[in-house]
Amino acid sequence: MTFRPRARILANLESIYREAYERAKAAGDQARMADLDAAYQREQLLLEVLLDLRDALGSLSAPTEERPGGPGAPRRPGGKDRPDKNPGPDPITALETIRRITRLR
Repeated sequence: MTFRPRARILANLESIYREAYERAKAAGDQARMADLDAAYQREQLLLEVLLDLRDALGSLSAPTEERPGGPGAPRRPGGKDRPDKNPGPDPITALETIRRITRLR
């Protein structure tokens, strides 16, 4: 599966907020402008975390090397099929990060 590029997603977010910000500016609504600015920063941070998770989880689904001895060979001790040198991203850490961020709300 191919994903939309990170830059395009963030540009879309900025475009949406910029249009609303310009409307508030034209109306002279300073409170709305401040609210939109804060909301944009919050949404950008959350979106970047989600994109990081997408990238991390996407790299986990990449094909792994075949086990020595073929597909029917026994697994390595501890159930690990990858060498310990490159364990890859840790999804538990990513989920803990999301939990900490959502507490900020």
